[in-house]
Amino acid sequence: MWLRELAELAHGVAHLLYPPACLICDSSETEPLRHGLCSNCLRSITADAAEVCPWCASTVGPHTDVTRGCVVCLPHSFGFDGAYRLGPYEGRLREAILRIKNAAGEPLAEMLGRVVVDQMATELKAAGVDLVVPVPLHWRRRWSRGYNQAAAIGREVAAGLGIDFRPGWLRRIRGVMQYAQPSASARRENIRGAFRVSHRASFASRVVLLVDDVMTTGSTLSEAARVLRVAGAAKVIAAVLARA
Repeated sequence: MWLRELAELAHGVAHLLYPPACLICDSSETEPLRHGLCSNCLRSITADAAEVCPWCASTVGPHTDVTRGCVVCLPHSFGFDGAYRLGPYEGRLREAILRIKNAAGEPLAEMLGRVVVDQMATELKAAGVDLVVPVPLHWRRRWSRGYNQAAAIGREVAAGLGIDFRPGWLRRIRGVMQYAQPSASARRENIRGAFRVSHRASFASRVVLLVDDVMTTGSTLSEAARVLRVAGAAKVIAAVLARA
């Protein structure tokens, strides 16, 4: 008994001397952090009050008719069947995403995956998703970064939803050219043929949740989704932290 009390006392002293810091802003709070985030950062990254297109997750104006899409996605034929986001690529959410672009950001990426579950679970379950696949990095990019942030996010999303997680079922077989300010058409052409399904994969009749950190033009997610549909997926839903 006394050992447990001593351990609790030591934990309390350590908390006072070294209070936990928010994974985004590094600030310390006296109140407990939720998902490793302070209340201000958590509120900031989940307070998306904008109207959003359900097909491509772009911000749209109030009362916009998005029955068949918005001005962003109507001219294109995306490979996915719908998209969800935490918010726009700005503010604290942008800062968080920049932080997960290196190996030290993996704990934050995992926590953001839990935030995604908190915010999107009802919609994702209603969509019938039964498998999570992260957008893969080319092995050179993964080696230089130390991990795949989309996989860290997706792992937590799958665990929170209680569904399968298969990070190895979709592979990136080649890198892409890096452009300073790529046009949407250039990105679509650049990413074509970059993905391949593993011979071990079984997507037949599955409703796949395709996870990434940011959607910019939608080209990468669209090409990945197209490959999954060719492999037999019944439906592919995209989920991202932010929409640029």
